[in-house]
Amino acid sequence: MSEPQSISYKRILLKLSGEALRAPGSRDNISPEIVARIAREIAEAQKIGNLQIAVVVGGGNIWRGAKASVRGMDRATADYVGMLATVMNALSICSAVQEAGVPCHVQSAIEMKNVAEPYVRNTARELLRKGQVIVFAAGTGNPFFSTDTAAALRACEINAEVVLKATSVDGVYTADPKQDPGATRFDTISYRECIERNLKVMDQTAFTLCKDNHKPIMVFDMHKSGNITRALLGERIGTIISA
Repeated sequence: MSEPQSISYKRILLKLSGEALRAPGSRDNISPEIVARIAREIAEAQKIGNLQIAVVVGGGNIWRGAKASVRGMDRATADYVGMLATVMNALSICSAVQEAGVPCHVQSAIEMKNVAEPYVRNTARELLRKGQVIVFAAGTGNPFFSTDTAAALRACEINAEVVLKATSVDGVYTADPKQDPGATRFDTISYRECIERNLKVMDQTAFTLCKDNHKPIMVFDMHKSGNITRALLGERIGTIISA
């Protein structure tokens, strides 16, 4: 029997890398044009599918805590700076989603009441039920955890049905396709095989959270126009990782 070409998801966690918000070759950390495109695609999917969409965004376009710690900065301090970078990205995305006609909120794991709402699980779930988009900022609120781990954690907390990991490649490959032209893409793959093959989909903590809590992960190319909308609406456009 052939695999269905789409899966109907209602509550979704979309993970965006911070680097994705920067235009290639640009010195600007955030491209308003790219942010607007991402927001339009999120808003379009929400309107078409009446979806419940939560977003976690990284901060690597502005700051890389791990690199700063290697250069001598205290790791916890470096990670907190990175969390603040995610807040800037989250505010940019939220504003653009609102401009696209969909109510949106930023909830931060670190309290900063003048610019973002605090993260409260029950409040987040209620806003999602009302069809309002939430952008979760400041990672987990704790140093030493990646924004991938924050995405997995929030997906579990809000009972998301899937984690969509938007990347620069169109799925999971047998090897890095940028370095190995012979690499082949998986349409589907199990958590176990990902671990056995040492495929770097997410960091181990994030991946284990998804695996242990039965959250499938879809890895897809976010740079192709329309792909975020298609992924949110359940179209199989990348690699599905599940049990």
